[in-house]
Amino acid sequence: MNTKEKTRTGDYLFDNHTLFILIAPLIAEQLLATIVGLADSIMVASVGEAAVSGVSLVDSIMLLLINIFTALATGGAVVAGQYLGRHDPKKACEASNQLVWFVTLISIVIMALVYAGKYFILHIVFGQIEPDVMAHADTYLTIVAASIPFIALYNAGAAIFRSMGNSKISMQVSIIMNIINIGGNALLIYVFHMGTAGVAIPTLVSRIVAAVLMVILLCNQELVLHMEKTFRYKPDWALVRRILYIGVPNGMENSMFQLGKIIVLSLVSTFGTYAIAANAVSNVVASFQTLPGVAMSLAVTTVISRCIGAGEYEQVEYYTRKLHKITYLCMWVTIAIILAAMPLILWAYQLSDVTAQTASRIMLLHGLCAAVIWPIAFTLPGTLRSAGDVRFSMIVSVTSMWICRIVFSYLLGQGLQMGVFGVWVAMILDWCVRACCFMIRYKRGKWKTKQVI
Repeated sequence: MNTKEKTRTGDYLFDNHTLFILIAPLIAEQLLATIVGLADSIMVASVGEAAVSGVSLVDSIMLLLINIFTALATGGAVVAGQYLGRHDPKKACEASNQLVWFVTLISIVIMALVYAGKYFILHIVFGQIEPDVMAHADTYLTIVAASIPFIALYNAGAAIFRSMGNSKISMQVSIIMNIINIGGNALLIYVFHMGTAGVAIPTLVSRIVAAVLMVILLCNQELVLHMEKTFRYKPDWALVRRILYIGVPNGMENSMFQLGKIIVLSLVSTFGTYAIAANAVSNVVASFQTLPGVAMSLAVTTVISRCIGAGEYEQVEYYTRKLHKITYLCMWVTIAIILAAMPLILWAYQLSDVTAQTASRIMLLHGLCAAVIWPIAFTLPGTLRSAGDVRFSMIVSVTSMWICRIVFSYLLGQGLQMGVFGVWVAMILDWCVRACCFMIRYKRGKWKTKQVI
């Protein structure tokens, strides 16, 4: 890595070239994943709106689990990054090895729980949904649940490579994974007419391939951070606790955030199939609008954790400002393109008039608000977490989610009869509260007193 790692000097740890080779693959990877998500939903739409609804409901559960694994991987990335910033590669490597094993074992347990609780998920969590929607959701969940350990392993490996400043590897593996996914979808849906199963099977296969590739790459002993070539796992509880110190609050924050979306989905399902479909399509398009911000949040973890480990707090503030400027610029360009292409997007989904009209209003609201609020609400907390200030972020996020996103979803959606559009208005209110709290916390500087290693 071509960084100037001279701690406690005026030299910057990351020059512009280093930032570019870190950020560009992250954006490309997020873009590819989102395009595949869009292609998946369009292919499922050819089966019918009930299939779109069923797949979107299950994807909300899978996203909850993926967020948990991503949070644990972030914990490992922060710990490894801080050790690298302190010039202790041996300890950083040990942290990476502990992360891979711990996440893999936890994910196997979670997979077993999902299969055991499948009836509860389909009939209680999703609420009263129509029988055809239930059938599609059942098929999709049964297949993709088997991919849980593999997506966990992929996320852990990707986080480790990002800690080394090498986001190109995760991008390349993601390309292979998504080619398998989208190619398999096209084959099984349009050639073999397998419907929802035709989307689920390639998802499972692609995640297995990605996990295997990550393990092979991480076993390269010449890498600064690598896995030991052994099936014997001896927990280093001191390192595990450091990883969990970051990962657990972050995981609770992410899981509560996604749980809130699932609870709100139960409300959306009461508005009818058109509302579920409009919400599903809007979620896919919204992921495009925030794509640069998600990529930059990953970059923030790598950059800031390294600066924290080196004790360069002035550089933390410098890179926080710089990365946010880049985030805003990229999001403005992305959102402008998507809003301009909105008629084409709605045509591609072949939605009914009422569904298309509702989705159009939601996408416009989300895009305009994301361009102003999203980076402060979601990218700025990355600086706090990388410094070890994870509990504050968790408390703010969970509290705001329950009060704003859930309570106001019912008040606006049901009480004021705004329907699914009211649910999205409540989400924007959640963003505003989070952004204000995180900005105040960052400006006061209490995060500088936290320690991870």
